[in-house]
Amino acid sequence: MTVTVHGRCIAASLVLLLLGGVVPAASASSPAPASPAASMLCGPASKPDATRAAPPDATRAAPPDATRAAAGKDIPPTVSVAAAADLRYAMADLIAAFEASHAGESVQVTYGSSGNFFAQISQGAPFDVYFSADVEHPRALEDAGLAEPGSTRLYAEGRIVTWVRDDSPIDVEKHGLGAVTDAAAERVAIANPAHAPYGRAAQAALEASGLWDQVQPRLVLGENVGQAAQFVESGAADVGVLALSLAIAPPLCHDGRSVLVPAELHPPILQGALVLADATQPDAAGAFLDFVLGLRGREVLDGYGFLLPEP
Repeated sequence: MTVTVHGRCIAASLVLLLLGGVVPAASASSPAPASPAASMLCGPASKPDATRAAPPDATRAAPPDATRAAAGKDIPPTVSVAAAADLRYAMADLIAAFEASHAGESVQVTYGSSGNFFAQISQGAPFDVYFSADVEHPRALEDAGLAEPGSTRLYAEGRIVTWVRDDSPIDVEKHGLGAVTDAAAERVAIANPAHAPYGRAAQAALEASGLWDQVQPRLVLGENVGQAAQFVESGAADVGVLALSLAIAPPLCHDGRSVLVPAELHPPILQGALVLADATQPDAAGAFLDFVLGLRGREVLDGYGFLLPEP
């Protein structure tokens, strides 16, 4: 069954409901749908423009405590978060909700690819919490002694879509993932499978559909799925295989058309997070992760099309 997402104000939980049997049954390793969320497709209004404007592959780290202290007294400590690019808009809402309900707490986020963050953290990058788009990278940090053994927590399962601009002649509604073979699809954007879980999912789906060999010479690889989205939105690519969580938020939901890629075409995009062993704000970092996994955090993630683990 093909489900088309047109970037209109339709509840994200309705999109998941329409999937019928595609939504996996609840289990310890397979997230189940949450209750309907208040968030709507095409973006909860709470996302500040300044946050949206920041580049998705930014690699700035939170300022060290000494810098904060010198800037002025009574400035609360900041939790530094490394977040996969598919969380670009959901994380902005999560942080806003957390800070509104936790007086004196502050969170600063950096977006990028899960693999690049893994490499940076392995070299001592000063993050407190790591939100990956897979579970393998966080568990590898556990194995390396950079987080407590068994501390990786599953927070979401992602989905991918085939996305084209509104002015594209490509009939994505009819062809779905097969739109990548359209004559007008001269360039196809995906995240780099070498270090981006959403890129690996895109490659797996194209391979399962028998399309990979046809598409590979025309691929435009983004450093992360956010950059891949920028490529196709800007016209540098003609079609993209992107994260649902980006496709149903502005600007993509206003500027394009997308169709869900059947979940059976790729391994589940199970996403894990953990507090790092060298976190400078371990208590606040733990509180933020607990918030994301709690009721309000689940509502936000549900609103961006994520499937959710059992609470």
